[in-house]
Amino acid sequence: MSRTLALTEELITLSSVTPEDKGCQNRMSELLTPLGFACETIQSGDVTNLWARRGDTQPLLVFAGHTDVVPTGPLEKWTSNPFKPTHRDGKLYGRGAADMKTSLAAMIVAVEEFTAAHPDHKGSIGFLITSDEEGPATDGTVIVCNQLKARGEQLDYCIVGEPTSVSKIGDMIKNGRRGTMSGKLIIKGVQGHIAYPHMAKNPIHLAMPALAELATITWDAGNDYYAPTSWQMSNIHAGTGASNVIPGECIIDFNFRFSTASTVEGLQQQVISILDKHDLQYDLRWTVGGLPFLTPRGALSTALTDAISAETGITTELSTAGGTSDGRFIAQICPQVIEFGPTNASIHKIDEHIAVAEIEPLKNIYRRTLENLLLA
Repeated sequence: MSRTLALTEELITLSSVTPEDKGCQNRMSELLTPLGFACETIQSGDVTNLWARRGDTQPLLVFAGHTDVVPTGPLEKWTSNPFKPTHRDGKLYGRGAADMKTSLAAMIVAVEEFTAAHPDHKGSIGFLITSDEEGPATDGTVIVCNQLKARGEQLDYCIVGEPTSVSKIGDMIKNGRRGTMSGKLIIKGVQGHIAYPHMAKNPIHLAMPALAELATITWDAGNDYYAPTSWQMSNIHAGTGASNVIPGECIIDFNFRFSTASTVEGLQQQVISILDKHDLQYDLRWTVGGLPFLTPRGALSTALTDAISAETGITTELSTAGGTSDGRFIAQICPQVIEFGPTNASIHKIDEHIAVAEIEPLKNIYRRTLENLLLA
């Protein structure tokens, strides 16, 4: 059994369902400290965070990730215990196998090998690890980033170990993510008897023209890295439960997934102008879940794609598709952030797994990236 596989299995046995860490970060610190890392635990609420750094010069390359995993769902639906690593047909099964304990193990072993071979490498290496990525993400990476910013610590490159590969290891990396912004819109009407509509004001009817316009508007054209911004309604609710009552209000939940071609302020103003144009009475509450980030082709993407090519022969696709990640927080203090990890077909599913044949190449790619950036 390879060291990377053994460490992956060890981490899977620690049932760190968000926001629990269950000792994962302590184990990582035990392995990093002998390599010359100064390890710091940053606790925030129920969340455990780890900041570790080796060296005090630039450039600083940081490996980022999370020890928490999503809940297992019904245990009886799993073929084997989700927290007992199990091998079947060349695959390693367990919660967190793909998302993302294999990445954490691969990062650790890659750094072990790199520092053993190159103890006097230039620059510094860091680890930014949280147990809050799968949860609300309010006490995790964002807290650490704020502390690092306050200290004046400069991050130059960051690799987030999210599972980004699609069909085979290395076929896709994420060089950005869309922003997410939600709105809760309450259209106000006047409740009344449905047989006397002239004595009421139906908020559903009032809302429909504005909603139709919002659903068809072109918010932006995207850019070279992003598809156009998307606006989607996720829930509409109105009514008292009775079929003979015109409701007094209509509640609409919606969400933007937006690119760097738009801004929070610009999108909000467009929505408000459409609602006002239709002369609606309304309340609107906004929640910005994360800003978009983008790392154009440069030193980090070149170092990583060259490492993937050397290890696998694959020409990597850069992508900004998918949901949000903690990269959105790190990008506020680091100019180059890229996500790369194993295949993602089974993440968050029953019988989550990773192909054992992916594990050593993943570790080797991380090590080669270190070589490309810190030995050049």
